[in-house]
Amino acid sequence: MVSSASHCLLLIDADPAVHESIGGLLRREGRTIQDAYDGQEALEQLRVLPVDVVLAGQGRNGFDGLKLLRQVRSIRPETKVILTGERDPARVIRAIRQRAYSYFHQPLARGGLADMVQQALDAASWQDDIRVVSARPEWITLDIRCKIEAADRTTHFFREILSDLTEHTADDVCGAFRELLMNAIEHGGKSDPRKRVRASLLRTARAIIVHIHDPGTGFDLDFLPHAAISNPEHDPTRHVEVRAESGRRPGGFGILLTRNMVDELFYNERGNAVLFLKYI
Repeated sequence: MVSSASHCLLLIDADPAVHESIGGLLRREGRTIQDAYDGQEALEQLRVLPVDVVLAGQGRNGFDGLKLLRQVRSIRPETKVILTGERDPARVIRAIRQRAYSYFHQPLARGGLADMVQQALDAASWQDDIRVVSARPEWITLDIRCKIEAADRTTHFFREILSDLTEHTADDVCGAFRELLMNAIEHGGKSDPRKRVRASLLRTARAIIVHIHDPGTGFDLDFLPHAAISNPEHDPTRHVEVRAESGRRPGGFGILLTRNMVDELFYNERGNAVLFLKYI
């Protein structure tokens, strides 16, 4: 019997060694971890247990976690499903379309997986945070709710789509994307979950192109006293004082950091859309 005060995780994989390894990684006080080895066994447990998070890998008899998503939605619509599998942008896109909470390629990034599971356990009203506008492996466009959690999930999905790049390149692209997406959510969307930011990731043979458009009125790139990019040479931390005086959270390094991570960065005239290129 699972206590109503505890969290229940369901781990699906054909390999007992995976259950032992991932179970050990995720086991915490206040968590119960159930094991299933194929889809039928998983569905039987879902029908009788209030499962919070399903972690679905490759099960027996050809079971694929992607095939489970729709059935989980019908049985336990609040349950988050984190998929694991091969490096494959098409699979990641299918996972986003079918409202998986997240996707991890194998071998698993253990620290990242543990963090994502905790985020999933803490999440509420998450199902419609990421909408697919259009998606092909080389060009995906998403509408993202103005929430930090949605930004974190989207950044990780993009990292999975780009998982064949060198680690340094992927880190730069995803780091720059998250910085600019957070700017769009915080400043353009005013962190209002009723608003959305549109983000596109386009991949060519020579470059990664990212475009972000927020719902705000924009800004003047030449007048950002709260951002590090506007600091005078003789006072490289002036923006920290400006942010403190205006009651803003610590930060303001987003545009400056992004310029150091990408090759080209452009804002539109209004300042509510940004595009960057990273050559590969």
